[in-house]
Amino acid sequence: MSIFNQFPYIVVEGPIGSGKTTLAKMLSEKFSAELLTEKAEVNPFLPRFYQDAQRYALPTQLFFLFQRSRQIADMTQRDMFAKPTVADFFLEKDPLFARLNLDDEEYALYHQIYSHLQLKSPKPDLVIYLQTPVDELADRIQERNISYEQEIPREYIERLADAYSEFFHSYDASRLLIVNNEKLNIIKDESALDLLVQRISQIKSSREYFNPNFE
Repeated sequence: MSIFNQFPYIVVEGPIGSGKTTLAKMLSEKFSAELLTEKAEVNPFLPRFYQDAQRYALPTQLFFLFQRSRQIADMTQRDMFAKPTVADFFLEKDPLFARLNLDDEEYALYHQIYSHLQLKSPKPDLVIYLQTPVDELADRIQERNISYEQEIPREYIERLADAYSEFFHSYDASRLLIVNNEKLNIIKDESALDLLVQRISQIKSSREYFNPNFE
């Protein structure tokens, strides 16, 4: 039985380097589910943000906000969630980056725009949070060798990882599976995806943990 019978709309989340987009794509291919990705590569401000965060944080954030609002509008118009769907982002997390990267005046402007858009994102049936150590995030960012990502300071990766942990510590809007992602390398280990899918199929409660190192 497909995990999408149990969870028709799955969101995969985690900091940059955690493998969220890769996992979302693999689940989409394995179960013929619709795939939604945030398409970070089309944001023209993102490379400049990693070079000068203070200057480009606001346009980077607003580009992502408007991009996601268009995707949500498209979902509604096409009734996309009539079929199984997996995404590598969800709107509730968007303010996490805004609060992390914007100063108080910029955040006030961002929040005003965010509120004005009155975005209503469909509620995920399951969120998979790939909790990944900072050292592993840094190594994976280096391995995938995207030029502008090599500019990312380690201090920023640490702050981002902490922000994700804090966000999901109190998140209770959907069922949540927190995955210890230190050793679960779905790119290098063919069995890792099957192991994770098996664990997803066993979910019974609103918040569960998967530590494949010890199971």
